[in-house]
Amino acid sequence: MRINEDLTKPVIVHSAKLDWMPSPAAGVDRRMLYRVGDEVARATSIVRYAPGSAFPRHVHAGGEEILVLDGTFQDEHGDYPAGSYFRNPPGTSHVPASKEGCTIFVRLWQYREGDDTQIVRLPGEGEAAPLRAGAEAARVLFDDGKERVSIEDWRPGSAVTVGNHRGLEFLVLTGGLTMQGERLGPQSWGRLPAGERLEAAVGSDGAQIWIKDAPLQHPDVLPMPA
Repeated sequence: MRINEDLTKPVIVHSAKLDWMPSPAAGVDRRMLYRVGDEVARATSIVRYAPGSAFPRHVHAGGEEILVLDGTFQDEHGDYPAGSYFRNPPGTSHVPASKEGCTIFVRLWQYREGDDTQIVRLPGEGEAAPLRAGAEAARVLFDDGKERVSIEDWRPGSAVTVGNHRGLEFLVLTGGLTMQGERLGPQSWGRLPAGERLEAAVGSDGAQIWIKDAPLQHPDVLPMPA
């Protein structure tokens, strides 16, 4: 399966308008944003857990990165309410579930060789970051020099420009903005190749946005199994 696999082209997906597709686990559905592969895939998705659903224990051979969008995501290590961000590096495992139901943003098999940092950021955690024009708050969730992940709050009615030297991926969390002539609402996702700036006009409700500043695929990305 191949979805938005051409990393040289900009892409915007209004994921809230996509159909939910079933996963192998009952009660766990997904909206596929980027995918190369079948069940084992290099993938970016929005995943919805119905109340009481769970996924069997599995090992993250290619790493996993998660942002909880609503509800409370759980595993045997704890509860992660909306706004939680964590990275499960290659070799880690868990049994993901949700007693009350939740929606998460997930990136799989996009780790690079040697990235073994496991972190959990609960809502509101992360280092304060310098504010770009149009932003009223910014937190860095992860930065190891090879990639930088942050959440920013943008002021209503502002114009925001994000430079792009190595690649950008973003997800609108709340509010809305206009970009490239398109209106983006919550759970709109996009990806821009290096050199193409993110230029947005923020709507009247402001916007909160998750941003990853990194190569769209690391040169030393972990190889997929044959």
